[in-house]
Amino acid sequence: MYKKEQYLFKHDKNVKAVVRNYGFEDFKELIQIQKESFPPPFPSDLWWNEEQLMNHITLFPDGSLCVEIDGVLAGSITSLLVNFNPAHPLHTWEEVTDNGYIRNHEKSGNTLYVVDICVRPVFRKLDLGKLLMQSLYEVVVQLKLQRLLGGGRMPGYHRFAAELTPDEYVEEVIKGGIQDPVLSFLLRCGRTPVVLAPHYLEDEESHHNAMLMEWKNPFKLTNKD
Repeated sequence: MYKKEQYLFKHDKNVKAVVRNYGFEDFKELIQIQKESFPPPFPSDLWWNEEQLMNHITLFPDGSLCVEIDGVLAGSITSLLVNFNPAHPLHTWEEVTDNGYIRNHEKSGNTLYVVDICVRPVFRKLDLGKLLMQSLYEVVVQLKLQRLLGGGRMPGYHRFAAELTPDEYVEEVIKGGIQDPVLSFLLRCGRTPVVLAPHYLEDEESHHNAMLMEWKNPFKLTNKD
């Protein structure tokens, strides 16, 4: 099981952050965090439900982490193991995550796949998303996996769609000419682009695209990667 403690700087004082595995006792707060992070008109049926959360903690508890700030649950990150073949990288979020139920979790998988990351709006200036992502990198190393992988939304793309293709947009974000709320965050977390995934999920802002982005385990690099 996972537990990490560290101090973060906020408003001229240090606050204690604890990253740990989430459990049944956290379900109510985890669902509340989803409601706060994705308020209407975001469809409520896309928030976590108890069946999904129960699958997370029973099928792959190592990949189900949350963060507390001074004892208050502030965010979570969820993942599963998959066998990723770089020669055939394309998929949708629904396919690879079993629509968030992770019943397709592969115990012998080579890749840790990010299902979801969510941070309470009131805590978002603490870089908790980056802290949670780095915690999953540590899980990758601990489990001796090849990589962490996940699809990054492109919510800023709709503003440039008339002049840039999705690939051109991603290139501009990588160069720093455009700041995208999700892609730029993932780059700051150490993730690197793999391939553009069209029709990854229903997402009008991204024109339904996502960028598959990975973090390779530096202790497991081979010529086949």
